[in-house]
Amino acid sequence: MKLNRMLALLASVMISGSAFAQVTPAAGYTPPDDTPSFKIGATIFADYTVQQSPETKDADGNSIRPSSFNVPRAYINVTGNLNHWIAFRITPDVSRETGSGASLAGSQEFRLKYAFAQFNLDDWTTKGSWVRIGVQQTPIIDYTEQIYRYRFQGSVFQERTGLLTSSDAGLSGHYNLPGNYGDIHGGFYNGEGYSKAETNNEKAFMVRGSVRPFPLGGTLLKGLRLTAFIDHDAYVQDAKRERIFGQITYEHPLVNAGLDVVRAGDKTSRTKATVDSKGWSFWVTPKLGTTGFEVLFRHDDYTPNDTFSSQKQKRNIAGLAYWVPNLNKVTTAFLLDYDSLERSGLAVPVPRTTNYAVKMLINF
Repeated sequence: MKLNRMLALLASVMISGSAFAQVTPAAGYTPPDDTPSFKIGATIFADYTVQQSPETKDADGNSIRPSSFNVPRAYINVTGNLNHWIAFRITPDVSRETGSGASLAGSQEFRLKYAFAQFNLDDWTTKGSWVRIGVQQTPIIDYTEQIYRYRFQGSVFQERTGLLTSSDAGLSGHYNLPGNYGDIHGGFYNGEGYSKAETNNEKAFMVRGSVRPFPLGGTLLKGLRLTAFIDHDAYVQDAKRERIFGQITYEHPLVNAGLDVVRAGDKTSRTKATVDSKGWSFWVTPKLGTTGFEVLFRHDDYTPNDTFSSQKQKRNIAGLAYWVPNLNKVTTAFLLDYDSLERSGLAVPVPRTTNYAVKMLINF
């Protein structure tokens, strides 16, 4: 009996040793870190804005130039990893309630901007490739804002014109091209945006492809990227909602710049005609040496209905920013800002709206 027990013990040790030997990593191999982790950060946009024109009247009939201190956006970012395959992000968004007649009118509301799980594909394909499900970034706006860093001044052209939203619920995938030649991001989304509920069975297919023609270092053209974006959606069956964007961006230690061109078509019902719109936007942010100061120039030109091509929306933005240097994992900037919107060709003339502001960004 004792001999049998000893033989069984010896066999189990040999089997265990053999199994251990089979999974021992090769020399020089560093296994991925699968320790669960999470981080908490925040993003704050704050400003003091004066409406230079048009003048309005207060409750007593006095002519005034409205002014206000604002916190238009505040995020709490919770990010983390369950292991090296599965990551997550939860970002509540605090925004002003602008409706009327409710007891919450004018209050700050809490809603979800991002809430998604991400499955990293680094083990099987290029680093930085993944699949996401949940409320997440749409493919073009977040990508653009990594180059155009002034969302705290105001949203980018695609969003400010109401053509797209920055976040929506859906399923998407991202693939980094080998050799730093670019990336592709596409997926299926509700199409209504994160601030609205889905209304029917129609889903939006969005895809962005970006190419870096000269990815190697040592050339001024390394920062050049060419991008195309398509959003194919429908308000209801046989009533399209489509957007096509072309984009050129350039990044350099001394200047970033971008040009966007858009065509869109909206048919809100199968019984209504399609409204075609078009526009373009150019921006440039030259840096003033290594001082942390940076200049912002931007011009948006939008025609909301091609049938009435004389109707235009033109926006001019100019500002002087200071990006606080030498901060560890914190981004802080201050901006003196001029923003003017002119709407022309309307049956009832609308005066130009011009604002001056001091704006602040804190992100960590």
